[in-house]
Amino acid sequence: MDFGTLRDRIQVSDSVLSKQITILEQAGIVQVKKGFVGKRPRTWLTLTAPGRAAWVDHLAALREIAGSGGGI
Repeated sequence: MDFGTLRDRIQVSDSVLSKQITILEQAGIVQVKKGFVGKRPRTWLTLTAPGRAAWVDHLAALREIAGSGGGI
């Protein structure tokens, strides 16, 4: 997904997203690729294999919490 699309979907500022991407990239969760579309710079983000596994685990944990019915 490109940076602008992700920023708009999660409704955060460029600086907030940029800081989080740096953290996720250093942790090996996302891969960042920079390039151009025409003369405009673009940044694309892709989940790495460990990032995808972490996402699947996170969703499973949320589903377990939501389905448990016990609450806190």
